[in-house]
Amino acid sequence: MLKKIALKYAPDFVLEWAKTLKKNQRRKELDLQKNNHSGISKQMLIDDLRKIGLKRSDSVLVHCSLSKIGFVEGGANTIIEALFEVIGSDGTLLFPTFTSSGRNKTYLEEHPFFNINTTPSQMGIVTEYFRKLDGVQRSFHPTDAVSAKGPLAEYYTNSHFGQLTPYNEFSPFRKLCDKKGKILMLGTTLNGACTNLHTLEDAVDFKYPVYHAKIFDIKMIDANGNESFMKTKVHNPEFSAKRDCDALKPMFEKEGVLVNGVIGEAKSMLIDANKMLEVMVKNYNEKGVTMYTPFGN
Repeated sequence: MLKKIALKYAPDFVLEWAKTLKKNQRRKELDLQKNNHSGISKQMLIDDLRKIGLKRSDSVLVHCSLSKIGFVEGGANTIIEALFEVIGSDGTLLFPTFTSSGRNKTYLEEHPFFNINTTPSQMGIVTEYFRKLDGVQRSFHPTDAVSAKGPLAEYYTNSHFGQLTPYNEFSPFRKLCDKKGKILMLGTTLNGACTNLHTLEDAVDFKYPVYHAKIFDIKMIDANGNESFMKTKVHNPEFSAKRDCDALKPMFEKEGVLVNGVIGEAKSMLIDANKMLEVMVKNYNEKGVTMYTPFGN
């Protein structure tokens, strides 16, 4: 609790210093694993993925922190191969390939355009590697694009364009719920990465002003080089600062929404996307529980 309070009120330069220090320490640990030939193999990943509950034919959206897993022999390619080995050719693999690692409002103010072919993912090495693979399809969205490969890739990605908010019923996130898909938090936390929490905001008459009043009109360039424009809202940074997503975890554990496990060295979670949405809607309607008010009204 004291650590959380300290992080909340620490100056930005202190947070950046601490983050850099942590990254450097982790880099040394990974180099040591590499030099000692004690890294994580594909078979180890496959075993851990199956142990946590991932199955053949699953649709799974993966939020991944490569460094948390340990030194992976073959890097991003090995992780993706392991995932496909588990879900099989009839499963569909999805990664967030968002355009900003920070606030979307700031990003769009500085970059009012999106090229589906060339705008990189800022969600880590694995997501950018996946985005560039043959056969991968990407949703046509300026901030919350999702890339997918598998039999349902077209279904998940084909209707994101033109939506005023990014998490409604036409989004890959909500479609994942409709198809009873899963979310794999691979070395990531609810606070850091679980974007499907936002599906609640677009599924109900949400009473909090989570979207900024400004509507952006963004230049969009499709796979064939054709230009169009799309209006979109972004989350309000001032209200986003109120989020405490990890405080929802006990509720999700109690309701059987998620399973905890370890993949490689990474503390991980496998989440039932549809059950998560159902539990969020129920607790919002009955108690006012949200990621902004995790303990209710």
